[in-house]
Amino acid sequence: MTARGPAAASFLALALVALFAFPGPASAGSLVSAPSAILVQPDTGDVVYARNAYQRRPMASTAKMMTALVAVENASLSRRFRVVNYPAQPAESLAGLRPGEQITNADLLKALMLASANDAAATLAVGVAGSNARFVRLMNRRAKKAGLNSTRFSNPVGLDGPRAYSTARDLAALGQLVREDPYLRKIVDRPKATIRSGSRSITVLNRDVLVAQVPWINGIKTGHTQKAGYLLVGSGERNGVPLVSVVMGTGSEAARNSQTLTLMRYGFPRYRAVTVARKGQVVASVPIALQGTSVPVAPQRTLRVVARKGEKVTVVRRGLPAEASGPIARGTRLGEIVATRRGRVAGRVALVTTEPVAAATLWQRFTGTPAAMAGAAALVLLLAVAATLLASRRRRARRRRPARRRSPA
Repeated sequence: MTARGPAAASFLALALVALFAFPGPASAGSLVSAPSAILVQPDTGDVVYARNAYQRRPMASTAKMMTALVAVENASLSRRFRVVNYPAQPAESLAGLRPGEQITNADLLKALMLASANDAAATLAVGVAGSNARFVRLMNRRAKKAGLNSTRFSNPVGLDGPRAYSTARDLAALGQLVREDPYLRKIVDRPKATIRSGSRSITVLNRDVLVAQVPWINGIKTGHTQKAGYLLVGSGERNGVPLVSVVMGTGSEAARNSQTLTLMRYGFPRYRAVTVARKGQVVASVPIALQGTSVPVAPQRTLRVVARKGEKVTVVRRGLPAEASGPIARGTRLGEIVATRRGRVAGRVALVTTEPVAAATLWQRFTGTPAAMAGAAALVLLLAVAATLLASRRRRARRRRPARRRSPA
């Protein structure tokens, strides 16, 4: 697997920031006691709940979300790195990597995002950028491109420092970027994983215990330092509705977990996922020119749109031609279904042919249009006139021919 292009990811980040900049219903009430918190519905961009969401605070190991994003965008998953010597302090989270061992980027990311391993973070920084300082510059550059304007990193680990801070709003946007990456999404949605460092196999456990305890929780990242308190960037999905939450500065692991669940349970009943198109379900037919038949079209994939309860979702078909000409391969795009919510496009899916169409035969081309039919009729009439004239000429010729005289016997 090759490294992912940061340009595409940056575009996605800016789109997410644009969504979060136009919040939906939000409350600063006492739903949770965390000093700073936010609940976001990513599809709509709604801020469902917010409490001091723009207040800058220490972010602890939630900084590793950016460490992971920079690593996955700048190095292939199969790339191997040499484990560096990381001088850990007591109580730091480690994966037990040994200096000098060889380990893949893919396995380092598992150790980083599940075990919150500082030795994995340090190894990624040196392996990807050559030094800790250069990697931190990449982190801050990526944050700027993503529009995380209230976030600053000073190390890839998340240790406290005067120049390391973020906000609940920024962490929610960053968490959603992590969820958008296929590999990182797969990592944070598992309770444990096995990695290989050198010749050793190591099992790393997800420090977000909610992933193992609650079926609809699927990540994303924990954090804790004495200064930052307990943090959790959470993600969950029920009945097709995803939510992203952040709690910062809570007093214990139990508090961050319970308040995350409180936010999620507050948000889910307010939304629904509407299935606006089902894969393979025929929704229209397009006439085939010259052939007197039509070809069915159906959505290329199932399309679901998240909306607030009671909110209208408008669905229209666009781009279908009045007719199409063969040959047409099965799966050819002939139009699309577009769903809109609040006057903006919420989703779209291509309409493709469900069966092939052969090219028109020579006879169909000859007879398949009014002009061709008129031409054929004119030709038949012309031939009939010509035949009549020829027959008449022959009859006249026979009448003018003298009769033969019989010879005497």
